[in-house]
Amino acid sequence: MIVPSWFRPALARPALARPLLSRPAWSRPGRATGLLLGVVLDVVLADPHRAHPVAAFGTAAAHAEARLWSDSRTRGAGLLTVCVIPVALAGLAAQQLTRGHRGATTAATALASWTVLGGASLAAEALALGAALDAGDLGAARRKLPALCGRDPDQLDAAGLARAAVESVAENTSDAVVAPLLWGAVFGLPGLLGYRAVNTLDAMIGHHSPRYERFGWAAARLDDAANLIPARVTGLLAVALAPAVGGQPRQALRALRRDGGQHPSPNAGRCEAAFAGALGVRLGGRNSYQGRTEQRGLLGDGAPPAARDITRAVWLSRLVSGAALLMAAAIAHGMHGVHGRRNA
Repeated sequence: MIVPSWFRPALARPALARPLLSRPAWSRPGRATGLLLGVVLDVVLADPHRAHPVAAFGTAAAHAEARLWSDSRTRGAGLLTVCVIPVALAGLAAQQLTRGHRGATTAATALASWTVLGGASLAAEALALGAALDAGDLGAARRKLPALCGRDPDQLDAAGLARAAVESVAENTSDAVVAPLLWGAVFGLPGLLGYRAVNTLDAMIGHHSPRYERFGWAAARLDDAANLIPARVTGLLAVALAPAVGGQPRQALRALRRDGGQHPSPNAGRCEAAFAGALGVRLGGRNSYQGRTEQRGLLGDGAPPAARDITRAVWLSRLVSGAALLMAAAIAHGMHGVHGRRNA
């Protein structure tokens, strides 16, 4: 059997036979290009309406939950293990199979990025809700809210719906775009797929409710850890880009630093506070989830958001996403350069 040259251990080749400044094929910037193409696919195609891999994962996780559920943190950690580790290992296996082939690396990264990103769908759902509010159709706006968040829509007025939409756009800019890009930049395919598995499982069971308070604890904590850096990157990018939506970076930074911790989530509050400061609106307050009421701290100093602020929030989200993409591509390219020098 002929062994491909890229599979032979590097140490089997004489050191002098390798040029000092060369980089192995796998270190070329295929990952960075794949991330860029994945975002383009998300913008052009958005999420598929049928046979979405994330939906398939959710269905499998729901079946596993039905078999494993117990009012136990240990059982919840077990569900997390059986759902997340196989997905991450599948990503690692695919990464190893494409290693040494720039085109295959680019294609696999682009496909995985498109699968896990949700920026286009987030923007479309938010803008549709804003359009319904502009038309004065509260019923339509309420029907669209569940696509953005789990808040009870029935009792929300126009201001409450607008606030829910802006808060969802802010939080999910990190969850649906910035975080997967950064995880993909650093860890490649296992980072992209593993992050999406963790975040999806948190959305399913990481709730404060009688059923999931203990069972969903591990998923919620792991998701908090996975989003710790991306949420803060999202907040800082929103601060820097505040002038693009008529805001002031100083005001946005003040809101981020002062109000970012006034939220049950250690991460969502940073995104929402920064968006509130950049948009010049006030977020936070009372929320209702399946009959359970939460009173959250206020974020920002302005008036409550209106329908037009949803459009501004979406524009800010797109700008933050674009900046995060450039950052992720630079990280991916730089990391490959480091690996190349180590293997030269």
